[in-house]
Amino acid sequence: MGGHPPQPRQHRPPDRPPARPGVEHEGPPGVVTAEKDPHNERQMWWWLAYFLFGIHIVAFVMIYAMAHAPK
Repeated sequence: MGGHPPQPRQHRPPDRPPARPGVEHEGPPGVVTAEKDPHNERQMWWWLAYFLFGIHIVAFVMIYAMAHAPK
């Protein structure tokens, strides 16, 4: 009852080829390795820039509306 869990078994007949890349995991369990794609990162920065710009536009419109509201 203690210690590490047993290693997973491969239930593959001996005449079949090994698993394709991505099916077998390399490295210690629980570690996820993801490649950074600069295209996706660039899209994220553009999205953040548009989002922050939009928040400022909304804030300026609200300030204008409050300043020109009838009293």
